[in-house]
Amino acid sequence: MALVLGVGGSWLYSVLSANLLDNAHGRTELAAREVAARADTGALPALLPAPRDGVDVVLVLGARGEVVATTRPSAEPLAREFAGLRPAPGGDTASALARYAGQRGDLVVVRSAPPGRGAERYVYALTVLNDVDDARHAVALGLLAAAPPLVALAAAIAWAVTGLALRPVTTIRTELAAVTASELDRRVPEPAGGDEVALLARTVNATLDRLEQSVGRQRQFVADASHELRNPVAAVRSQLEVALAAPGGPPREAVRAALDDTVRLQRVAADLLLLARLDARVPTAPGEPVDLALLAAEEAARRPGGRVPVAAEADAPVPLRGRSGQLERLVANLVDNAVRHAASRVTVRAYAEDGAAVLEVADDGPGIPAGERERVFERFVRLDAARDRERGGSGLGLAIAREIAHAHGGTLTASAAPGGGALLVARLPIGPEGRQETGPEGRRETGPES
Repeated sequence: MALVLGVGGSWLYSVLSANLLDNAHGRTELAAREVAARADTGALPALLPAPRDGVDVVLVLGARGEVVATTRPSAEPLAREFAGLRPAPGGDTASALARYAGQRGDLVVVRSAPPGRGAERYVYALTVLNDVDDARHAVALGLLAAAPPLVALAAAIAWAVTGLALRPVTTIRTELAAVTASELDRRVPEPAGGDEVALLARTVNATLDRLEQSVGRQRQFVADASHELRNPVAAVRSQLEVALAAPGGPPREAVRAALDDTVRLQRVAADLLLLARLDARVPTAPGEPVDLALLAAEEAARRPGGRVPVAAEADAPVPLRGRSGQLERLVANLVDNAVRHAASRVTVRAYAEDGAAVLEVADDGPGIPAGERERVFERFVRLDAARDRERGGSGLGLAIAREIAHAHGGTLTASAAPGGGALLVARLPIGPEGRQETGPEGRRETGPES
């Protein structure tokens, strides 16, 4: 504000001074030309009437500097002082700053040609610039006197307006400081309008929403994991206690049941570890060339004589770049889920389409209700048809498969198969070196015998 006032005050002072000087000069020249016009038309009286418009002295001198007419008696000293100022050759006017009675004044001389074209005369007009100097002095004092209170007023207004504008930020900071792990439901107030502070409040609340959801999922995950691990551990302990208490050594059936529960516990722990790595986005080595069609055929070949046959269909290789171990796990988890629910057959299709590698796993089981097709990808979720742990898994297979698909930049969705049952479709991007279009039609079939 001080800089603005300084620049503005200087500009105002300069403009006002130039305007006052121009007005004074205009009045002085006008007075000189009026007397010159009278001199051109006839003789002048020795004592001229006082000039108008605040001009102080008008003096007419002859070609040799003699006084012809004047508005002030005893003008010889002025004549000697002013005689040195004459218009330039070819011009009729000249001006300069002069001193009159110890004061600064504006002096204008106009060339005059008397009747008969005799010797030229020169008309001098002088205006003392006291009024101009007084006005400039008053303006300068006014600007200097007004600048400090104006700067102070601007500072006070800026302080008040800024404090008022940032008051919501203080409220947001206070509310954020009160957010703790046990009070994640707190939200900051959102001011009305669409300014930056309101946008900040909305962004903070959206971040708190995501944080609360993430912590909620983590707590639910911990609770579910604890529940899933508690049951196998309790079963193993009970069976081992029974085996130790049995006379003549532990029964073979008890040892087998304990081993089965231990294997199940090991699988659950491995799944939890894999999910934790996928959630943390642990950096891994760059992807390697993988043939999705070959992975599907190998998975089908590993399941001969199972509860239901698994057929793999692909008419050409489906290359992409990825982590082969994780992609094998994705295929295996999808096939495991399909086998668990199929009635008589599971079909695995692999093909390339629109720059993506597509893996379809279909079964002819009861299918997935439309309202549950997203929920099946949640962790530890078992639908009513698969609650029996003798047939059902841990509830982590599809969650792991979707996380693997996301880690490879792809998607995994569930829908209804054309002939009934469930259809799980994974779409993974293909690297530039593996782009091709095979389409889902015309595939050769590879059954379990392959």
